[in-house]
Amino acid sequence: QVQLVESGGGLVQPGGSLRLSCAASGIAFRLYVMGWYRQAPGTRRELVATITSGGSTNYADSVKGRFTISRDNAKNTVYLQINSVKLEDTAVYYCNAEKVSDYWGQGTQVTVSS
Repeated sequence: QVQLVESGGGLVQPGGSLRLSCAASGIAFRLYVMGWYRQAPGTRRELVATITSGGSTNYADSVKGRFTISRDNAKNTVYLQINSVKLEDTAVYYCNAEKVSDYWGQGTQVTVSS
């Protein structure tokens, strides 16, 4: 059974930082492209960042320079370091694992508020 479990979300002030984690099980993690997506209320789910099995990364323009995606294949975990958060970063953040099949976590809420 495939499981992606996100953690690390919460309430953060503008300009602050937090780190999201996604622990995967039931898949050959090192072979998957891992990604983070987010969905704010009333909007469509959007790509935040992806990282390939080889470590190549891709970011949405809105987060470049502020977010960093990384992975630890030994721990089957992908991370999203979020710095200099903005109000518009408020959303539910979802972990994604993609190869032939596509898997999603349940999401973790990030709320940016002063």
